[in-house]
Parts: sequence; C-alpha cells; structure tokens
Amino acid sequence: MAFNSKYKRSSSSNFNFFITLFFLILFTIPAYFLLHKPTTCTTLTKAWSGDLRLAEFAWNKLQFLEHNPSPVPLKIAVFSRKWPIGTTPGGMERHAYTLHTALAQRGHKVHIFTSPPQEETTSFSSSDTINHQPDSNAPSSPYIHCHEGEPGKWRYNKAWEQFLEQNQKEPFDVVHSESVALPHWLARDLPNLAVSWHGIALESLQSSIFQDLARRQDEPRSPDFEKGLHGVLPKILNEIKFFGNYAHHVAISDSCGEMLRDVYQIPRRRVHVILNGVDEDDFSEDVESGKEFRTKIGIPSNASLVLGVAGRLVKDKGHPLLHEAYSRLLTKHPNVYLIVAGSGPWENRYRDLGSQVLVLGSLSPSMLRAFYNAIDIFVNPTLRPQGLDLTLMEAMMSGKPLLASRFPSIKGSVVVDDEFGFMFSPNVESLLEALLEVVKEGKEKLARRGKACHGYAFSMFTATKMALAYERLFLCIKDDKFCNYH
Repeated sequence: MAFNSKYKRSSSSNFNFFITLFFLILFTIPAYFLLHKPTTCTTLTKAWSGDLRLAEFAWNKLQFLEHNPSPVPLKIAVFSRKWPIGTTPGGMERHAYTLHTALAQRGHKVHIFTSPPQEETTSFSSSDTINHQPDSNAPSSPYIHCHEGEPGKWRYNKAWEQFLEQNQKEPFDVVHSESVALPHWLARDLPNLAVSWHGIALESLQSSIFQDLARRQDEPRSPDFEKGLHGVLPKILNEIKFFGNYAHHVAISDSCGEMLRDVYQIPRRRVHVILNGVDEDDFSEDVESGKEFRTKIGIPSNASLVLGVAGRLVKDKGHPLLHEAYSRLLTKHPNVYLIVAGSGPWENRYRDLGSQVLVLGSLSPSMLRAFYNAIDIFVNPTLRPQGLDLTLMEAMMSGKPLLASRFPSIKGSVVVDDEFGFMFSPNVESLLEALLEVVKEGKEKLARRGKACHGYAFSMFTATKMALAYERLFLCIKDDKFCNYH
C-alpha cells in the first residue's frame, strides 16, 4: 500500500508537471515566433499623419514641437510604487522621476502618489506632501504625496484615498499608473487612465526559461523553478483577461507593443509605444571625466580594452553569463578590464575573478556619468526578453557602443543597426564569441561606433522627446482633437 501511495503521488506530480509544460509551450512558442519576426525601427524617412492612436511604431520617431508650450496645462495624477527621495533609485523610479519632472517643468501640475521614502526614523501622515510648489508661476516640480506607513512599502489603498481627496478639489485630466502600481479593479473605472508596462507576467515566464537554460550542467535546478511555473501561468491568463479593462496602455518597446496587441488582444487604438528616455543634460560624451574616473579607480593606462556593466547584480540580469564568459576571455586576453557598477549577490563572485575586475557598488548619478565615459563598450547580458534597461540608452547617450542580448525588445528598439554594437544569444558561448569580436575590433573602431550611437540616441531617447510624446498622449486622452498628427 505504501508503494502504491508513493506511486500515485509520483504520477500525480508528473501529470501536473506535464500539464504545466503543455501550457508553457502553448503560450511561449507562439509568442516566440510572433516576437522574433523581422522588426525595423529606423528613423522615419517620410512624414506621417493621422490619428496617433493608430500608430503602431514608437512615438519617439515623430517630431513634436519642443519649444512650444503645451496648448493646455494638464493636471496629472501619477501612481508610482517608489519615488527617488534620498535613495539610489532603480530603473523604473529613474524613469518616473525623469518623465514627470520634465512634464512639470513644461507647466503641467503633476501629483505623485507614492510610498514613504526609505529613510531611517522617517514617518509620514496621510496628509504629508513634499516639494509642494505654492507659486504656480514659478518653475515647477511635481507635488509628492507620500502615504502613511512603513518606508518603502507601497500601499495602493492609502495612495488611492489621497488621490480621491485631490481629485475632489480639482479633477485630474489624466491618471498615469506606472506598471501595476494601481490594481486593475480600481483602474478599470478610470476612463482617463494610461498604464505604462515595465514588465508583464509573460516576460517573467520567458525570463525563467532563459535563466534555467543558462544553468551550468553541474548546477542543480532551483526548487523554485517548477513552483514558479505553476504560479505564473494562471497569472498570465488573468493578465490577458484584465488588461482589457485599462483605458490606455503605454508599451516601452516596440516588441512589447506587439505583444499587447497580438497576444494580450488589446485593441490597437489603446496601445501606444513610447520608448523610455534619459536626461540629455546628465548623460553626454565627456572624454576628460572618463580619463579621470579610470585613474581614480585604478585602471592602468596600458589596458587594452575596458568593458562596463551596470545595474542590479542578480541572475535575471544575466550575470551568470557575463561572469563565466569574461572569466574565459581573461585566459586569452588578460589585459581586458571589466568595471562593474551595481550591487547584488554577484558582487563577490566578480571580485573573485581578480584585479582586472573592479566592483564599485551602486554609484551616484555623477559617478555613473563618469563610469559610462570611462568604458570602451557597455555590456548588457539581460535574461529578461521584454526588458529595456535605461542603462542601454544612458550608454548610447554617452557615446558608447553596446554588447547586448539578442532579444526583440533590444533588437527592435535600441540596437536597430549593426553599427551600434554587437548582439549575442543568451548563452555563455555566444557571449564569449561576441566578446572576442569586440576585442579584435579594438578601441578606435569602437569609438566610431560610439559616435553613431550618440547620434541615434539623441534623436530617440532624450527625456525631452519622451516627455513630449507622453504629453501628446495625455492631451489626446483629455480631448480627441489632440489625437490628430500632421
């Protein structure tokens, strides 16, 4: 009987695994072929006109009148889980700060509803507001409303109460939810809502697959892998069902826009592609600061090449790939250096590779600018297929070429020309092959690629370009007459 009981449990487990695998294949393979169709995202060569809601390409390609004031000053509500107050912000926080600060500077009243900042002994009441600008004629910055509670912990119900209070005083023209900061069952009642997606469940599923494929043969599979598969499939199904409740969707890459339209079945008029942007005043070419930074951190003047990577040092950012590929590269090219900017579990593993690797931890904005100018090429080995890290754009704005994972989001929206850098499949062998190509090419050719990167980034990825695109979308949400583009 014990044997039979054990056999039944084993059979049940295998049955559940194969059911999961079936649905995994059902959703992943069609999406894979859909997202890997040839995509072009080069700058438009002819004028485009029509209803902006029907444009399936990134609005960053369009020319909006940068120096003209907005025809209508808007009151904008923004729900963001975190806001960079006195902390080192993550990518989504930096995006939110850059975008909404730029909109406020263009004369819009931007109200940020967010969690208390992560500072010791800091507490907030529900009425606390930071950086409130009493003089509406003065240069503006966003109004920050931090709800009460534990620092850094997002409580959407408290933020919603603050929103309702402000909305009653003067209704908001548009509401912007950064990713899933505002739950769909609340957001579905807002006809003037735009939600921007920095990650979706289908991406998490794909990322899990690529992380497992990157596992070494002698490395055991994570016990959370199968558990995660069981949990993510219902989440994908739920997303497909409730995404339709949101009035407008902003995709941060061309491939994400395709996925929302074709896999999540959202009508094209409600999906808008606006690529992220970075502050053009913060990230630019500065040769001297790069030289000073190299000297400061101890890069020898005779280094043959300097690679750079930045961001969270975690598995889904591809650090197992880079760690292994770079360690192999060192055996043939010991004079190639790697600067690692960021913090996380892989810090000590990088330090163990030797003196050619400099692990700097999280950098302040000014240090990050110098970091980009100090390297010869920026490496982004991400294992997140739908991700579009700001670091890619920051490096390009700083005049650096890219070495990045060959995913549709990056290939279709960033590395749209071979001149901008190198791409590799998300495995060690492909990354090592690309690294060897980079070394063979050398500093001078990489510098020429960097010039091309800077030109393209300045035309597509500036904070100004991003803010103008969002402004036009928000105006369109307020009044259909602004949806026409000539």
